[in-house]
Amino acid sequence: MPATVQDDPPGIWCMFSDGSTAQFGLGGVPCPGLVTDLLAGMADLIHPHGSVDAAGSASQYVQAFRQMARRLSAAGFTGRAADLRRPHLTEYWMGTSGPMESCTRRALAAFARTGGAVDPRVAELVAGRNFNPLPFRRPLPPYREAEWERLAAACAEAAGASFAAHKDALAAAARGAHPGEAGWSRENLAWLLARTGPVGAARFAELAGCTYHAVLEQGGFHEVSADLFPSLDVVISYRLLFGVHSGIVPDGIDDLAMSDIDWAGDASVLLSYVKRRTAAESLHLPRRAVRLLEQWLAHSALLRSLAGPGDRERLWLGTFRPGGRALITGINRTAVQRWAQRHDVTSDDGEPLKVHRSRIRTTHLSLRDKSAWAGRGRATIDPNHSPEVEGDHYLTAATPAQQQAVEAVEAIVADAQHDLIRRTRPPAVLTGDDAAGLARGYPGLVAGLGLDDTVLAELAGGQRDVFTAACVDQLSGLHGPKGQPCPARPWVCLLCPLAIFAPRHAASLLRLKAFFSRQWQQMPSTQFMAVFGPYSQRVGQVLDRYDPAVLDQAARHVAGDDSEIPLRPEERTR
Repeated sequence: MPATVQDDPPGIWCMFSDGSTAQFGLGGVPCPGLVTDLLAGMADLIHPHGSVDAAGSASQYVQAFRQMARRLSAAGFTGRAADLRRPHLTEYWMGTSGPMESCTRRALAAFARTGGAVDPRVAELVAGRNFNPLPFRRPLPPYREAEWERLAAACAEAAGASFAAHKDALAAAARGAHPGEAGWSRENLAWLLARTGPVGAARFAELAGCTYHAVLEQGGFHEVSADLFPSLDVVISYRLLFGVHSGIVPDGIDDLAMSDIDWAGDASVLLSYVKRRTAAESLHLPRRAVRLLEQWLAHSALLRSLAGPGDRERLWLGTFRPGGRALITGINRTAVQRWAQRHDVTSDDGEPLKVHRSRIRTTHLSLRDKSAWAGRGRATIDPNHSPEVEGDHYLTAATPAQQQAVEAVEAIVADAQHDLIRRTRPPAVLTGDDAAGLARGYPGLVAGLGLDDTVLAELAGGQRDVFTAACVDQLSGLHGPKGQPCPARPWVCLLCPLAIFAPRHAASLLRLKAFFSRQWQQMPSTQFMAVFGPYSQRVGQVLDRYDPAVLDQAARHVAGDDSEIPLRPEERTR
């Protein structure tokens, strides 16, 4: 059984998926019957029946039970869960925090689900919504690329420098002798420490045959000890860099043991670890993580050979400080943050970088395999999937509604592509008001649009004029419903492939150019370019093809105000 409830005094014993156990006692807490019922409900929430799979999570439930029993007892309640009524729970839940309410609510619901006696109206209240909203924990975003590179570089530099000093200390130890006989030197200090393991200065003085003060005065002891045995700073560097290369969850890295490493040849490792929320997992380590693991095993080999049987199996074996004999039992967030300050790891704003190991995993997953896929930019399709998998599982329209949506999108894309192609064509500007000039100057346009002699005559004579140009077919439906008059604004004609510009349109074009100038003066530049940018550029291209004499004569009829252009109220300039 994953959990066993004790009645007198109330308590619970739990076993979690990673093999660890925890025991909690609630002796002396008021309302022991209610506490026992809550613990019985909690037992149904322990993994694998529920999601509680760590001692810390179970402790939160026990604290909530303790608080609830004390609050209800102070209000005069003495019964069990069956004696609870809606006013009891409403008063308690409205006066407590969201996590406390959630824990007691879930325990009562589990107790009722497993056959426990609960009043029906209370069960209805328990199944309802929380009075206190639970705090929303926003997931940490990936590190920025510059921050990520600085963090990885600091870890690699610290680990590499420490390993180089370690190899140098091992070579010195091989050349040394006992310092009590051969004298005080780096080689002799390394020789003795390599045989005794990490010891304090007082114990080293006894082994070397000198006094404690002599060890401190002559110096070199702490430096050699730091080189031979990895200390807290070095272990943090290796663990952070291992997370950068592998992307394993922080709690999985923390609890790694030597037995979790399965070597498949000389260059391949299958690593087993425990993820608290999903139990045991395994990962085929990337090449860089394998090389780092090999380096760490070589770096910690001397200390591991001198450690006791219980400590020897831990992967991340190190001392708390140079010249000390206490081994590391755990690394908290404060130690990691101090490491970042010592190594001057900064964020993009110049402040010390806040190192979150969960954020390291998030960044690793967002960047993995990116260098061999599509450069440095972020991607919307997982680079670790083949194109066939992406197409079959994510890009295939499976239902008729999805297929219809895809077809609609394809039609929109096709229209947009045709529109872009039409915009690249040069404007059709006539040098004279005659149909013969149109047919002679633009045979491709005439043939492509299917213009007959009647239409050519109407275009040249002005019967098909709109404000800005002569329109080949206002019912074509390019900018509105097909068969209905074109609803486009006057400046849209500048980029329309159906527009033909004649000398008689010069005044209107100059009025539009003046309108764009007034809009530029009153609108932000980014907004103007988004709304009028393409049209203001086009009107200049069209006017450049006109005879200067025609433009000079047309300019005399341009007053430069909004009354000259058919505008809506919201389009007028001030």
